[in-house]
Amino acid sequence: MEMRRLGRTGLNVSVLGYGAGAVGGLFTKGRPEDQERAAARAIEAGINYFDTAALYGDGESERNLGRVLKALKADVVVGTKVRLRAEHRADIGKGIVQGMEDSLRRMGRDHVDLFQLHNSLVATDGGDKLAIDLALEQVVPALEKLRKAGKTRFIGFSGVGETAALHRAIESKLFDTIQVVYNALNPSAGGPLAKGAPGQDYGRLFDKVRAADMGAIVIRALAGGALSGTTERHPLAMQSVAPIGSAPSFAADVARAKELEPLVRESGSSDLTELAQRFVIAHPAVSTMLVGYSTLDQLEAAITAVNKGPLPADTVGRISR
Repeated sequence: MEMRRLGRTGLNVSVLGYGAGAVGGLFTKGRPEDQERAAARAIEAGINYFDTAALYGDGESERNLGRVLKALKADVVVGTKVRLRAEHRADIGKGIVQGMEDSLRRMGRDHVDLFQLHNSLVATDGGDKLAIDLALEQVVPALEKLRKAGKTRFIGFSGVGETAALHRAIESKLFDTIQVVYNALNPSAGGPLAKGAPGQDYGRLFDKVRAADMGAIVIRALAGGALSGTTERHPLAMQSVAPIGSAPSFAADVARAKELEPLVRESGSSDLTELAQRFVIAHPAVSTMLVGYSTLDQLEAAITAVNKGPLPADTVGRISR
């Protein structure tokens, strides 16, 4: 599998990552033997980046991933996240430290490779939405203390929230990585948002990511599953998925995804999902693409898709228009 540079971290990560979140659901609600089988197959195929978070399954993802990686004696890159709640505003540093300690305990590890802020970044603070000023002035110093203590090698943030706040976080050059919302329904992190298209304009965010030499970890590569072209959900998967950065509803995203079906055959893709995955990895700023899985078959399909390589440039151009 193709390996790509994770920005200035010096790490090389697989272009396809393993998303152990609740959208796919295997690592939050699946059987232990199926979780271990999937992780083993991922590693065999060359996947070396595994993503989790305290939020996923109320800690179940971290517990299950930690158990599986220990059983497999896996030498992989692991990233997790901390989300600050309203009660943490009184002592943000303490909240960050507690989040790290809780995550390490659940995973049975003494450190992670990447520890990321999981809140939406905004101008005005409130609830789970964190003011960018607080992120830069209080969160970053707390993350840096954890890095110096050997609890994490690198620090990052989830690229959700208001576009201006996200750009400011990138331009600060204080974070090593960013999770970027980027898919065939909303490619505005990599180019212009099509006229009349629904969704948030991320303002060519990738340009600033590359200028800051940050690692770019793509999330919502399949728009929460909408780019499969169906509203049907696997029993393990999150049954109701709120769109991030795209249309107002999941059903609207599915309808827009179906409009891309004529491009499947001409691009040499086997289905709409493969088209969407190959679209994401075609952007040179992408370090790794996270996909969530409900079944081993879905993992196999993603492996096959990325091993076919990026979409042809003309197909990428047609999707991005």
